[in-house]
Amino acid sequence: MVYSECVVLVKDGREISVCVGDLTEFDGDAIVNPANTKLLMGGGVAGVIKRKGGEDIEREALKHAPIPIGKAIVTHAGRLRCRYVIHSPTVEEPASPSSPEKVYLATQAALEEAKRLGLKRVAFPLMGAGVGGLTPEKAIESMARAFHEHGEGLEIHVVVLSRDVLERVVRKLENIKWSRR
Repeated sequence: MVYSECVVLVKDGREISVCVGDLTEFDGDAIVNPANTKLLMGGGVAGVIKRKGGEDIEREALKHAPIPIGKAIVTHAGRLRCRYVIHSPTVEEPASPSSPEKVYLATQAALEEAKRLGLKRVAFPLMGAGVGGLTPEKAIESMARAFHEHGEGLEIHVVVLSRDVLERVVRKLENIKWSRR
C-alpha cells in the first residue's frame, strides 16, 4: 500500500501508524468496517468496501446479523488486497449517530477478533467519524484507548483521507500522551 504521508506514534510500547491513503488499498491481514448492527453495507466506509471488494462481502456479513455493539465478525475481503474484513458496529441503525463509548467498544471488539484469528497487520478508518457524526479527535481518542489497552502484538494502521485530518488526529494523540517515533 502506498501512503502519501504517515506519522508513527508510540505509548507504553504500543505503536500506531496514522497515514493518509485509501483504506481499501491496505495489503495487510484485515481492514475494519465501522458497521451498523444490521451489517448492511450501504454508505460510508462500508459502502466503499462493498463497491471495491464486491457484494459477496455484504452477503457473507448478513449471515451473522444482527450483532451488538461490542462484538465483531469477520468475512473474506473479496477483491480487496487484504485477507479479511472485520465488521465491528459503531452504530445501531444505518446512518445513526455513534458515541465515544460505542467507538471504544467497536475498536476493542475488532482488536480481539484480529488476535483470535492470529492476524498481525490491521487497518482502521476513524471509527464513528463521518456517518457516525464524531469528530476525528473524539474518534481517535476512544480508538487510542482501545489500542493502548488491547492492541498488544498487533501492527495497527489508522488510515485517513486527508493531510488536514492526519494533522488533527496526530495533534489529539500527542495531547493524550502518544509520542512521535
